[in-house]
Amino acid sequence: MDVPNLPADFNEGMRIIRDNLPFILSTGTRVLSALVILVVGWMAGNWAQRRITSVKKLDATLSSFLGTLFKYGILSVSMVTVLGQFGVQTASLLAVLGAAGLAIGLAMQGTLSNVAAGMMLLILRPFNVGDYIQAGGIGGTVKSLGLFGTELATPDNVYIFLPNGKIWGADVWNYSRYPHRRQDIAAAISYHDDINKALDIIRGVLDAEPRLLRGEEGREPEALVSNMGDFSIDIIVRFWCSRDDYWALKWALTKNVKEALDAGGITIPFPTRTLEISAGGAAALQKGSGA
Repeated sequence: MDVPNLPADFNEGMRIIRDNLPFILSTGTRVLSALVILVVGWMAGNWAQRRITSVKKLDATLSSFLGTLFKYGILSVSMVTVLGQFGVQTASLLAVLGAAGLAIGLAMQGTLSNVAAGMMLLILRPFNVGDYIQAGGIGGTVKSLGLFGTELATPDNVYIFLPNGKIWGADVWNYSRYPHRRQDIAAAISYHDDINKALDIIRGVLDAEPRLLRGEEGREPEALVSNMGDFSIDIIVRFWCSRDDYWALKWALTKNVKEALDAGGITIPFPTRTLEISAGGAAALQKGSGA
């Protein structure tokens, strides 16, 4: 119905709006719903990320990764829902994305295996940043643990980037996991020396070292005869210490034990060989020498 005394163009515009009003209302409702879904998805993703990263029981690297994963997972679901609002066949879209993901996965098998290994290392945590480890024949202090690889620094400060797949497929030796460590120092005395005197001297050195652990069952410092070798009696100097004192005590006690044995008149022998020549052999040597 035209309104009198108004321009013809206005009346024509009103008729167009009237004729397309259902479509306009439907499209507007979809756009509004899409905006609401996107806003809610964005807010929910950020909320989930904050909640996960604030969990104190999780490692910082793991919580950051999981928080980001949940955030973008929620945003992806929101985007698929929005496309469904506009009539896009999401089943077909998901099938195409799945096929594309499969093709990319096959092309990046090695990289994805490192990602999978990195996720398992982040979850199980066989080592932490700052630990000294050995894996796959490579040792060093862990500087960072990522999804693709682990950064190590050797004792002489050489940088090593080790793919997570190699770590996950090898035995991991963590030298920093436990606060206390045991170590053995080898010593040797001559067969002509008094064993009990040598043991007393070594025990005196151990008693004078305040950094050794004592008082715990099975962890008292001790000196034990371990073997009767070809040219010496072998002694093991065994003790427990803090992991932070491991190398300092190894160097100090090796020096102190040697100096104490020398001061006590105990001989630390060199490898020797005794050569015996029979009478017939001596005669043959003299005959050969005369010729």
